[in-house]
Amino acid sequence: MLALLLCSIALPAQAEKADRYKKMEVESDQPGKVDLQNQVVVFNGNVVVSKGTMVIRAGRIEVRETPDGYHLATATGAPGQLATFRQKRDGVDEHIEGEAERLEYDSKADTIRFSGKASVKRLRGTAVADEVTGAQITYDNTAELFTVAGGAAAATPTNPTGRVRAVLSPRQDSPAAAEAASAVPPGARR
Repeated sequence: MLALLLCSIALPAQAEKADRYKKMEVESDQPGKVDLQNQVVVFNGNVVVSKGTMVIRAGRIEVRETPDGYHLATATGAPGQLATFRQKRDGVDEHIEGEAERLEYDSKADTIRFSGKASVKRLRGTAVADEVTGAQITYDNTAELFTVAGGAAAATPTNPTGRVRAVLSPRQDSPAAAEAASAVPPGARR
C-alpha cells in the first residue's frame, strides 16, 4: 500500500470576498427535491450551482443548510464526467478552476474539497499560471492555501504511482517572471 503523500502549497488565490455572502442558486435539467423541514436540496441532471462568481457544474448535487445558515454542498460528476468548479479571484483578472469526481463545498469554512482525479488551476486571464493534481485537493480560500494528497487513490495510466504534482509560475510582475518572459527557448534562436 502506498503511503499518503501530503503537500501544502500556499498560492495567492483569494476568491471574490463578496461571494461568501451571496445567495446560492441551483438549477438542473431533471426534477429536484427541496425538503424545507430538513433544509436539504437535491438536484440531478446537468446541475449548475452559482453563488456570486462561483460556479459548480455536476451531474448531481445535494445542498444542506446548517442551523446557523451556512451551506454544505456535495457535487458529483455525471457518468464519465467530472464535477467542475470555477471562481474569480478578488481584485485581479484571475480565476481558480478545478475538477474532480466529487466536490464538497463548505460556505462557513470557505473551503472546497476536490476528491478523485482532482486537478486545480489558477488562471491569469486564460493562461494557466499554476496547476496542482492529486487524489484529493482542499482549497482553503480564507488561508489562501491548497493542500494536495496522493497515493494509490491518485494513480492514473499517466501517473501509475499516484504522485502529487504542482506546476508553479513566478509571481506576476516579479523579476523572475520578467526574466522568464524574455528568455528565448533553445532551438528558437537564429
